[in-house]
Amino acid sequence: MSHEPRLTVALRNLLQSQRIGALGTISEDGAPYVSMVPYALAPSHGCLVIHVSGLAAHTCNLQARPRVSLLVMQSEVPGKPVHALPRVTVAGLARVLTPSGRDWQKCKAAYLARFPEAKPMTQLGDFMFVAVEVGSARHVAGFGTARSIDDEEVKRALGPPG
Repeated sequence: MSHEPRLTVALRNLLQSQRIGALGTISEDGAPYVSMVPYALAPSHGCLVIHVSGLAAHTCNLQARPRVSLLVMQSEVPGKPVHALPRVTVAGLARVLTPSGRDWQKCKAAYLARFPEAKPMTQLGDFMFVAVEVGSARHVAGFGTARSIDDEEVKRALGPPG
């Protein structure tokens, strides 16, 4: 087993311990639009997976303009400074997955492993799985510990240690 940098471990722990993020998309008029989405990790595809309704504004936005970002942050802890909360903003491209395709099956399995209660929603015709293919990221591991990272490190953090 090779040595893994402490900040990569911190990033993995953050992504695995949290289940929701703030999805940033770009609306038709060019204005930023942010909404809450549950997400799952699909390390074999190097992506994050969201399951969204075609009726939602963020879905329309990402279909027309696939450049997105996803902010994941640790929940606030009483008595701890909010400025030190670990967080990461991942920039990437959103790709709507084709139902019953190989990627769709694997991403659906990853999503349902994390959110088994969402299974009935997968039967609704307006919902779709979207792979957020990671690009760069900005990781803040705590106060004074911020860094920009490339897609390869983010992809390593999506998977198991090592």
